[in-house]
Amino acid sequence: MWRQRGEKCGAVRGERGGQYVGFSECLFRSVMTTPAGSGRGFGSVSWWGLSPALDLQAESPPVDPDSQADTVHSTPELDVLLLGSVDGRHLLRTLSRAKLWPRRRFNFFVLENNLEAVARHMLIFSLALEDPEKMGLQERSETFLEVWGNALLRPPVAAFVRAQADLLAHLVPEPDRLEEQLPWLSLRALKFRERDALEAVFRFWAGGEKGPEAFPMSRLWDSRLRHYLGSRYDARRGVSDWDLRMKLHDRGAQVIHTQEFRRWRDTGVAFELRDSSAYHVPNRTLASGRLLSYRGERVAARGYWGDIATGPFVAFGIEADDESLLRTSNGQPVKTAGEITQHNVTELLREVAAWGRARASRGDAEEQQSSEASPEPGTPAPTPESFIVHFLPLNSAETLHHKSCYNGRFQLLYVACGMVHLLSPELGACVAPGGNLIVELARYLVDVRQEQLQGFNTQVGERARAAGFAPQTEARPSETFARFCKSQESDLGSTDPAVETPSLDVLAQPLEASSPAPEGLTQPLQGGTPHCEPCQLPSESPGSLSEVLAQPQGALAVSNCESDSKTGV
Repeated sequence: MWRQRGEKCGAVRGERGGQYVGFSECLFRSVMTTPAGSGRGFGSVSWWGLSPALDLQAESPPVDPDSQADTVHSTPELDVLLLGSVDGRHLLRTLSRAKLWPRRRFNFFVLENNLEAVARHMLIFSLALEDPEKMGLQERSETFLEVWGNALLRPPVAAFVRAQADLLAHLVPEPDRLEEQLPWLSLRALKFRERDALEAVFRFWAGGEKGPEAFPMSRLWDSRLRHYLGSRYDARRGVSDWDLRMKLHDRGAQVIHTQEFRRWRDTGVAFELRDSSAYHVPNRTLASGRLLSYRGERVAARGYWGDIATGPFVAFGIEADDESLLRTSNGQPVKTAGEITQHNVTELLREVAAWGRARASRGDAEEQQSSEASPEPGTPAPTPESFIVHFLPLNSAETLHHKSCYNGRFQLLYVACGMVHLLSPELGACVAPGGNLIVELARYLVDVRQEQLQGFNTQVGERARAAGFAPQTEARPSETFARFCKSQESDLGSTDPAVETPSLDVLAQPLEASSPAPEGLTQPLQGGTPHCEPCQLPSESPGSLSEVLAQPQGALAVSNCESDSKTGV
């Protein structure tokens, strides 16, 4: 029986020198790799934001220093809950522009739908706060762009990812060392099994599975593209030009150049900062897993299930504080989205470096006082405790309001378009009266038609109203974000039954047909984590790689605010 199962699994992966592998070994030690993803171009896992980065202080209501002051630090606090922010762009943008506002302490509570996204948050922040003496600004910005948006990496960047992942893999299971070396990070809300799964993700990034076949990104990308385009694959250049000019350009992303968009669609390399031949190492941070059904058996499959339609150009590449970057000549932008992205990221990391320097001097009180005594003109010096990123359990959005420490706590709630189905009266109860709600709209999803966008926007308004929010009358019109404010007299029980659970079928997309090739596993299993897609999909949802490796049983429960990793409750 075991030999027969091993033969089936080995037949999919190919024989290894004629040796058949036992089923359990094949399933959990050598996880299968398959190319196809669910959904359409957006995929089932989001790796980068599909909206420009926001300054969360500009989006939040003014904080009353008397009522919101922290008694320990005598500094007003800003508590923000972000669902599906994915890449930390809003957090980094907020930190980089903090000098423009009165000093506050930031508590960012981040809720994602898979632990790979949490791991990418940690990696990106570790890079952004890297000691400037160890890594210069240009090297940091180029490394950031490649890790964040490229399917293939240069060998030096891949070596950095391996080293950083190895460090994080050792820190995650040791809370004391983690708090000492990464004081901006809090994993106390995560369960033990989530921490174990997070460690498994980092170990895979660090090269726990050797060889390019552990994650053959180029083959996976091409096969995913074939599934997405179908009979249009041979005309993929024409398809990419159509999607760019008739959709993204018409929706406000005119700076994305045809050549860079084609290159990304063909290879997954969005930011080519060196010769094209330098990019050949798979970016393992874009790997995630699913439990699929193959011939009646559950098989763990690792692949690329992210966006292959829009690209990572929108987050930092279509807006700029420096208006000269958006100039046009003869009706054409003088800068590409890649160039604008590189400029914006470099300036962002330059400003965020001040937070890293403040943390580097945490143990030296005299040095810290000296730093605070002579800040740059007009710039409030950040302190080591000025911000903390709290990661919440994966499936906790619907139960956060049960915890007294979250009920009515947040001044700002951000919901990505792929998490709109979680916007509910229960989640609205976590926002303080007078707080704001920002919902990312599906403007830059190229697979969504204009009439579908309008229907989606309407249902976002209905969900927000059911959750106790009203449109901000003074907010500037936007096709990218919907802005709401919490009614002072809103009540959790005052939900309109007609809109309590509106359908988001307007953006529902069928699962892609699986490949007839040997890797063609077709049906995901039930019971995975929620989708990061622009709508609710069928209950047969893909799980994350961390779930595949750690094999969690059942839904992840929310830990009590008072509990920590010592209790695991």
